[in-house]
Amino acid sequence: MEDEREDVQKKTFTKWINAQFSKFGKQHIENLFSDLQDGRRLLDLLEGLTGQKLPKEKGSTRVHALNNVNKALSVLQKNNVDLVNIGSTDIVDGNHKLTLGLIWNIILHWQVKNVMKNIMAGLQQTNSEKILLSWVRQSTRNYPQVNVINFTTSWSDGLALNALIHSHRPDLFDWNSVVCQQSATQRLEHAFNIAKYQLGIEKLLDPEDVATTYPDKKSILMYVTSLFQVLPQQVSIEAIQEVEMLPRPSKVTREEHFQLHHQMHYSQQITVSLAQGYERTPSSPKPRFKSYAYTQAAYVTTSDPTRSPLPSQHLETPDDIGRSSMETEVTLDSYQTALEEVLSWLLSAEDTLQAQGEISNDVEEVKEQFHTHEGYMMDLTSHQGRVGNVLQLGSQLIGTGKLSEDEETEVQEQMNLLNSRWECLRVASMEKQSNLHKVLMDLQNQQLKELNDWLTETEERTRKMEKEPLGPDIEDLKRQVQQHKVLQEDLEQEQVRVNSLTHMVVVVDESGGDQATAALEEQLKVLGDRWANICRWTEDRWVLLQDILLKWQRFTEEQCLFSAWLSEKEDALNKIHTTGFKDQSEMLSSLQQLAVLKTDLEKKKQTMDKLCSLNQDLLSTLKNTLVAQKMEAWLDNFAQRWDNLVQKLEKSSAQISQAVPTTQPSLTQTTVMETVTMVTTREQILVKHAQEELPPPPPQKKRQIIVDSEIRKRLDVDITELHSWITRSEAVLQSPEFAIYRKEGNFSDLKEKVNVGYALNFMYFPKFCCL
Repeated sequence: MEDEREDVQKKTFTKWINAQFSKFGKQHIENLFSDLQDGRRLLDLLEGLTGQKLPKEKGSTRVHALNNVNKALSVLQKNNVDLVNIGSTDIVDGNHKLTLGLIWNIILHWQVKNVMKNIMAGLQQTNSEKILLSWVRQSTRNYPQVNVINFTTSWSDGLALNALIHSHRPDLFDWNSVVCQQSATQRLEHAFNIAKYQLGIEKLLDPEDVATTYPDKKSILMYVTSLFQVLPQQVSIEAIQEVEMLPRPSKVTREEHFQLHHQMHYSQQITVSLAQGYERTPSSPKPRFKSYAYTQAAYVTTSDPTRSPLPSQHLETPDDIGRSSMETEVTLDSYQTALEEVLSWLLSAEDTLQAQGEISNDVEEVKEQFHTHEGYMMDLTSHQGRVGNVLQLGSQLIGTGKLSEDEETEVQEQMNLLNSRWECLRVASMEKQSNLHKVLMDLQNQQLKELNDWLTETEERTRKMEKEPLGPDIEDLKRQVQQHKVLQEDLEQEQVRVNSLTHMVVVVDESGGDQATAALEEQLKVLGDRWANICRWTEDRWVLLQDILLKWQRFTEEQCLFSAWLSEKEDALNKIHTTGFKDQSEMLSSLQQLAVLKTDLEKKKQTMDKLCSLNQDLLSTLKNTLVAQKMEAWLDNFAQRWDNLVQKLEKSSAQISQAVPTTQPSLTQTTVMETVTMVTTREQILVKHAQEELPPPPPQKKRQIIVDSEIRKRLDVDITELHSWITRSEAVLQSPEFAIYRKEGNFSDLKEKVNVGYALNFMYFPKFCCL
């Protein structure tokens, strides 16, 4: 029944919105839930209703949609529209119940209250529904076939709508022709067509949605208000007093909305609230838990058995008596016809009650049984006048004195039988209602207790998780992520119980109803706050865990790559020969390998800086001293290995420099110069191509040169290396070997050694050798 009512409201509210868009010259919507998700159509609707220009976000992302809906909600708040804790994410997520609730509040404000505010002020009344019902009853007073006591079952047969229109516009159609129509659907179709083509009211309802056992109240209220807007609106104080004196059947007497809390969201789609419940959509990732909720509690007031809503003796109403007295003559045939109709209905009602079966032990099934029985009780209430009318006819028939003794005895027995069967049905239905109330309240109280116990257990669980530090290893962090996923799954499972508390049916005693209501409100508020806190904490921690895990994985990946690179270069350096060269090619090969290693080191220095940056970013989020110590140790180890590699490279260079004289017999000036040329040619070609491709340089301007700290450091290192080389060269030139060359004046061998030294220094200090 709940799903059917939702479908009817969706269809009806969509038609109402499109009717407004037709007035404003806006494009119609197709799907109430999806078309309002981006907030743009909602702002279009409010623009027309308020007459204000409402700018919209230009983008189409979720953030833009949330901003649009938030703007719409802000406009509604400024217009004093009750939002029942409806938030922007509910509309953006396409939450069915809360979207319907939002649109109904808009309709209630602009369609119902605004239309009726003047007459309500004049009558000093605040209940628009009571005023509307008084207007309907006053308008249809002269139609004996119509007795409107609510905005649900009283409209199912289609007579009430036609009578309401006919009472103000009898020129539009013949009343008797409507009464003679065979089905309720035909009568409803007739009323809707007359209202549309004669009164200009859009066909917001479909006949099949009204011709049911229990039509949707909000849809009926909306449509009747449309009639009220275009028809004469006189309402007397007597009509209001008559409505106040109407018998109150055992039904939902009022709806209360309980605010639970506002919470944050998850990156995965699970909707959790005491009001709305679980819902998935196939679109882009949505928040995991909702940020607010509300609970509708249907309060059913229990009454004393002596004050049953289905009277056992005085079945006729004042209207029924008045209508009976209007009959010109009561005959045995008319009595028998009326009796047969009532007995036929009574038999059907008895079968319907029997078919309801035993009360279930499942709370959702009991709720469905409760709502079904409520509809059944409404049906009994609407037919009790017919039973009283037959008994009245029988009494009048006996009072005429025209019956024979046997006929009078038979009529009396029929009346006794009818009254007895009615009494049995009344008692059985009231007993069934009482049992349903008891079982339902027991089950719901058990649910509340279970929810309270679960919240207590989960709160303790989250406290322990909060105290546990994150890490200290990435595997520990992955374990904590899995642990958090288990918590999320438990929240999802608890969704079943939370959903079941969406619409509580609360049975309260008339004597203590206010205290029971206040106690329930407080209980639900406390549970809602606790639930919201758990959801918010779970979401925040999930976001934190995902952020840390991502940063840690990036750091670990860079760490492993850098460690492998260091190991590779360490092995490569260890394999380079620095002494005992057989010939010049072997020596030059070592020189080239050292030059490549030095270039790789220069390029890889940025990776070391990147690791330090990733480490700082991770530690600032993680805030774990133990992890910080481990990572500092890793970085220190890398720095030490780096320094060792640089020092060993320099040592290897020095060893090759010292080994040059030992290879003198096999070295020639031409061979060494060819090697140097081969090494330098690539640099010269690159420079030449670069010069050819670049445009002529602009005139030089005097400017301030900002020296980067990194460049300054590299310059200091190079200067230190140059100074070291100069020192070593001076030492070599002052050696006894070079003194012999100066004394003998033979420089051919000296040139060869100098050229080899130049080649060595070019490999390690190309910048200085090119000066």
